[in-house]
Amino acid sequence: MIKDLTTIVACILTACFVAILASVEGVFLYGVPVILLCAGVSFTVHWIIAVPSLVTSSEKYFDFTGMIATLLVTSAAMFALLSSGYQASIRSTIVAIFVSIWTLRLGIFLYKRIVKSGEDKRFREIKKSLPKFLMTWTLSALWVFLTTVNAITVIALNPQEPLGVFFLLGAIIWALGFAFEAVADRQKKAFSELPENRDKFITQGLWSISRHPNYFGEIVLWTGIAIISLPLLSGWQFVTLISPVFVFLLLTKISGLPFLEDKAEKKWGDDKDYIEYKNKTPAMVPFFGKK
Repeated sequence: MIKDLTTIVACILTACFVAILASVEGVFLYGVPVILLCAGVSFTVHWIIAVPSLVTSSEKYFDFTGMIATLLVTSAAMFALLSSGYQASIRSTIVAIFVSIWTLRLGIFLYKRIVKSGEDKRFREIKKSLPKFLMTWTLSALWVFLTTVNAITVIALNPQEPLGVFFLLGAIIWALGFAFEAVADRQKKAFSELPENRDKFITQGLWSISRHPNYFGEIVLWTGIAIISLPLLSGWQFVTLISPVFVFLLLTKISGLPFLEDKAEKKWGDDKDYIEYKNKTPAMVPFFGKK
């Protein structure tokens, strides 16, 4: 319990620290700096929706909450910008659209998946502990903020100059990453819906060149946003480049690959076809590295 409560406090302090360092002058809402406000929005939304989820011990709306929080954080940044008397630049508007498109697609996809499956297996043990369950929702709030803080900063900086090479390069990389993630998710969904594929692992399409192509796509798209931000940041605002780094570490070291690789190993570890697939197919980056 103490560990879980300590984690909750650490999440809040981390978000505040990053928000203060990334502060953008002149953009406030109700007297609160926009980036700090966005951090508050993320935590508030998660805690509000966590209450009924905690009472019912249900994780059904966990991923859906992340989508709602991301949309509201992005909307809050744009609203604060306009309320401060600025006209939103093309760059700020496009970045806001990028983030919104990504979270709508992924959030709806994950929500439909959990409704169909009936549960998120990651929560089987977590649901048994109230502090741990609350801690998980708080971690999600931090995830939303740290993932979007780079994009939020671009919106708040609101540069009016021509888009330039960094924007074009970043936008192309974002589009490629988004397409990679969306196509990978669609391919796996179509594969798993076929009765003959029950309890089988996918090796088709993008899954033939990466064991986790959806994660690769997500890391790439946030890297695209970071590239867009590079010529705009100054001083401590470079701390917002934590966004793609955080996504990478989260997916490869914490909740993504470790969980799924362990699950796959337990299920197909003795299957010679899976062993061959694992040996010849990179864990994430296509055509780069094995295992």
